[in-house]
Amino acid sequence: MYAHYLSPIGIMKIDETENQISSVVFLEEEVQLIQPETELLKTAVQQLQEYFAGKRSIFDFPVAQSGTAFQQQVWQGLTKVDFGKTQSYAQMAARFGNPLAIRAIASANGKNKLWIVVPCHRIIGTNGELTGYAGGLWRKKWLLQHESVICGKAQTTLF
Repeated sequence: MYAHYLSPIGIMKIDETENQISSVVFLEEEVQLIQPETELLKTAVQQLQEYFAGKRSIFDFPVAQSGTAFQQQVWQGLTKVDFGKTQSYAQMAARFGNPLAIRAIASANGKNKLWIVVPCHRIIGTNGELTGYAGGLWRKKWLLQHESVICGKAQTTLF
């Protein structure tokens, strides 16, 4: 099952698989909006609405996405980056105890399908610049600024 949510920065598709949200991604094409039918999809849409309204900083609905053990570890690490904060790929690699894992972490980050919920948008380049985001760098910038405003601080990165 799936539903669409019209966010301030585009239409999002939310997939439910086996009573867990398995993906939350932006669509680039115009689609007819599909309203949520299950309680879980309704909850996911409600929590996304709250996030965009500045009233939610974490999501608490059940999620699952398939990936390797390393990808799962990286995705779990993404959830540890605080709302309104950023972290570089190098900082993540250091946290994993392997400073040479930057490219592997970036690759796993790029395979995340739970955008915003597993906050891959909070990972930036070592120099503070925005780097890759499957939803587009303009959305990444918007999301980081949105969170920064909610936290009541000016964005200090170079973007």
